[in-house]
Order: sequence, then structure tokens, then C-alpha cells
Amino acid sequence: MSAEPLYAIVPAAGIGRRLQGERSKQYLPLGDSCVIEQTLQVLLQQQAIHTIVVLLNPEDSYFTTLAVAADPRIQIAEGGAQRVDSVWAGLQRFQAGWVLVHDAVRPCLHPDDLQRLLAVRDHAPAGAILATPVRDTIKRGDAQGKIVGAISRESLWQALTPQLFPVPLLKVCLQRALGAGIEITDEAAALTYCGYAPTLVPGRADNIKITYPEDLVMAACLLAQQLG
Repeated sequence: MSAEPLYAIVPAAGIGRRLQGERSKQYLPLGDSCVIEQTLQVLLQQQAIHTIVVLLNPEDSYFTTLAVAADPRIQIAEGGAQRVDSVWAGLQRFQAGWVLVHDAVRPCLHPDDLQRLLAVRDHAPAGAILATPVRDTIKRGDAQGKIVGAISRESLWQALTPQLFPVPLLKVCLQRALGAGIEITDEAAALTYCGYAPTLVPGRADNIKITYPEDLVMAACLLAQQLG
């Protein structure tokens, strides 16, 4: 396995409140802590990660009150208006090595998936992402909400996080893609825009992203199963 240093970036500058309450969704209660604490604990269990940079909104007053914020491997920095802006800001702290980028609201990452992703570093020079094959039938709709066709599931994958890339390569590709005005929905999009082909590492479908109220209930059940 690669001997280069390994870092992690967790963009958490969003202040979306689509779920409930006054706090951002990463601070909603989950288990015996909150969403982002659960997310960070999974990363902290991986001893190979040297530093985890959490990108926060300038108005964030919650993160530093969390117990996990005191961990010496965690650093905080100011994030940007968009996810890609936060990732770019976090990348400036590193010059070499590899970096994981993980959603703050993906608390159910299984340690086995993380280990499998890290294991590909020696033979994935363009990096890799966790992903799961699309299972359901995908329909294409029109502006009136009517079905106009279906999309074949063959060769379709749902991108997950973490996504893992060499630091210098991700910097170059993000800079080029942003300079060209390309919409960057995840880090792999910047790599593919620049002609690289990151590796797909099959991951568990229960690595869910907290977006809707029912996701919190599901996440609580999944974490209980992992611990139990």
C-alpha cells in the first residue's frame, strides 16, 4: 500500500435546512451525538489518515462545541459558497500525498468500504471513488412530469463518498475545470473532464446521504446494526 501521506477533507459549509430546526443538517441528532460527529468518527478510526480538514461556514457556531472538534487530527478552515469551493480551500493545505473527500452528511460509511478504497492506491493513479451499481429502473420525465422513456441501468453507477485522489492531480483538474466553467458536482467530475478515468470501487448501498427526514431514521438503524 502507498507510503505517501493520507489526508481527508470534509466539506461542511452548507447551511441548508431542508430537514428541520434551526441547525444545518450535519448537526441534527443521530445516535448519541450528531450527524457530522458520526461521520468524522469513522474517518478517525482509520489511523492512516494524518489530518482531517473540516470546512465550515464562517457563521458556524456549533462545530467547536462538539467533542470531536478537540481531536488533534482535526483542523477547521473556512469553506466556500459551493462544495467545490470548500474542497479547493481544503486542498491548499496539502502539497503531496493522497486526499479523501467525504460528505459531512454521510455518517454510515462502513470501515470495510473505506479500507477497500484505500487499498487501490497502488494501482489507481487517477484515483478512485466508492460507488454502487444502479439497481432501480430509471425513468426520464418531461417538464409536465410525464414519463417519456427509460434509461438503461447497464454500466450506471451511483457515486458515493469518500472519493480518493492524489493531491497534485486533484488540484490541477479542479483548477482546469473551474477555469472552464464546468459544473463540478463531485471531485471525479473534474478528473473525467481532464481526460482521466478514476477507478470505481464497489461500495455498500447503505452508505446513505442525509437529505430527507426519513434518512435520519434509516441512518440511526444502520448505525445501530454496525455497532451491534
